Amino acid sequence: MKSKFYLLLIFVLLLSACKTIQKTTNLPAKLVTTELIKLMSGTFSSRAQAAKDSTYYDINLVMHPIWQTDKTAAWLYVEQAVTQMIKKPYRQRIYKVTPTTDGRFESKVYTLPNPAKFIHGWDNPSVFNSITPDSLTVRTGCSVFLQKTADGCYTGSTNEKDCESSMRGASYATSEVTVCKGSVMSWDRGWDVSDSHVWGAEKAGYVFERLK
Repeated sequence: MKSKFYLLLIFVLLLSACKTIQKTTNLPAKLVTTELIKLMSGTFSSRAQAAKDSTYYDINLVMHPIWQTDKTAAWLYVEQAVTQMIKKPYRQRIYKVTPTTDGRFESKVYTLPNPAKFIHGWDNPSVFNSITPDSLTVRTGCSVFLQKTADGCYTGSTNEKDCESSMRGASYATSEVTVCKGSVMSWDRGWDVSDSHVWGAEKAGYVFERLK
């Protein structure tokens, strides 16, 4: 009799959990990702890290929300530049952030057509009206999957060797990311066919502290 009761109790708990998950996943993707997007959005700098360790560069990182009328996803324009060459960014990307069915968040990475046109695009947001998501090129396999942790941060990485890269003799690239209230840690590295490290920071990732 007790075993039947426990089986029934387990069934009820599982059913309740499924309904909770269903309610969450039925919410608009943009609403579910609001907290994460707030943490990601802003201007960040690795200046403090570079001052302590000369093997790191002083990098400026800006992540700016775009296409905010889209209810299915959150979009960010991302720009990185050596601070001394702030008007000549070495990386420009678009991130599409959506919740996954397993409770994580996928940050899908896209490249821009004619990226020079969008430098410092946050100063002229209307420039992004000239393109649509269909204009972008997805970096297949380079999505970062983030999971919220007990301390309120979001941490994750790319999937193993999925992100192909030919830069500096690499065969694939990996990205590890942690997003917290006042900082973003990003560790991008390239690996060759024998899994030897060929580019990227060696000791640890770049720590970008929030400026605004």
